Amino acid sequence: MRLSFVAAAILAAAPLAAQELRGPEAFEGMADGAERSAAIFTEMGKVLTHPRCLNCHPVEGGPTQGDRMQAHNPPVVRGPADFGAVGMNCTTCHGRENVAFTGSPGSIPGHQPWSLAPISMGWVGLGLGDICRQLKDPARNGGKTLEQLHEHNASDGLVGWGWEPGEGREPAPGSQEIFGELTRAWIDSGAACPS
Repeated sequence: MRLSFVAAAILAAAPLAAQELRGPEAFEGMADGAERSAAIFTEMGKVLTHPRCLNCHPVEGGPTQGDRMQAHNPPVVRGPADFGAVGMNCTTCHGRENVAFTGSPGSIPGHQPWSLAPISMGWVGLGLGDICRQLKDPARNGGKTLEQLHEHNASDGLVGWGWEPGEGREPAPGSQEIFGELTRAWIDSGAACPS
């Protein structure tokens, strides 16, 4: 598995908990609209390239797990409709909510539904510009408009799980509220992609 340059830099630069997410107000002083929009998306990239997102957005194969994105244990495959193999789909182990281990630290993540992102939304190894273009493309993003993408980022429960990942996992930077505000500001400033 190959991490994008941005994801590798984020993982190497500081402990995951130390990553901060600036809100849209941090970019208000930028006069050039396209430059501001791309800068906002780059800030959103702190979430998009975080292990909480990348673990379930593989380009090929199955999910990874943990803060260091190791191979999923037990080994699993994508299977039909991105819910795992027949007889061992995602919900075999992943329930409606996180479940703490009883004999050791850690937890099994959970949310209803629990699944991989479609292959067309795989991000591992991609740069932010590629992820941005992918997100804007209804042919690859599940037919979403930019408004629907904002709704997804701002209020979808599975996206929100990234900030409440259960014991043993660092949450994504910031909060879903800030991520939603950044998405709104990115769209309103022209939805430009970083190069």
